[in-house]
Amino acid sequence: MLKAIIFDCDGIIADTEPLHLSTLQQSLRQEGIVLTTEDYYAQYLALDDRGCYKLVYQRNGLELTEAKLSELMRRKAESIEPIMRRELTVFPGVPDFIRTASKRLPLAVASGALRGEIDLILDHAGVSSYFEAIVSAEDVTRGKPDPESFLKALSLINGRRDNTIDPAECLVIEDSLHGVQAARMAGMRCLAVTNSYDRSRLSQADIITSSLADITLSQIEIVFEY
Repeated sequence: MLKAIIFDCDGIIADTEPLHLSTLQQSLRQEGIVLTTEDYYAQYLALDDRGCYKLVYQRNGLELTEAKLSELMRRKAESIEPIMRRELTVFPGVPDFIRTASKRLPLAVASGALRGEIDLILDHAGVSSYFEAIVSAEDVTRGKPDPESFLKALSLINGRRDNTIDPAECLVIEDSLHGVQAARMAGMRCLAVTNSYDRSRLSQADIITSSLADITLSQIEIVFEY
């Protein structure tokens, strides 16, 4: 039985992946490093900022000190916030889906984004009050595809109730390959939305939809009957 839902944020609630890409590329260009759009979507999309920079430097054969990593992350965070405030777009149907789901189930966010970025997105979408728990990049030591963020979100949900919800009773909503893999490693079911990848790339998910506007909780609950 479906008893809880955990949402990714970037690429699920709001169309922020292009904004992350452009600010990541800008910060890397200042270091003489080129990151193509194709490489970002193929290898980096689900990683948090720390993971992105570390992998980029590793694949370019460059040393990345902790001080330089902190500087890069700070510059990106400072540059993306005003852009998000100007250009943030919420995906169609998402606020309604969240409001409807919250009437029946506890909801959480587990994202590789920084907490300030998550709060900005949820506030912009008008859905902040519907989430019991938020897990951001600052709250975990291992990013997706490691399941740490999803398991921590479920732990926070369980901390608010007497009856424990098992991972198998939890749905993750994701747009990325690493996110789908993390959900499976957490022992959770996964609904993938084709906002960032086509259906063939997300085949490990239990359900795939082109939009949260096109699916209902009743359709999702069928998956939990097997």
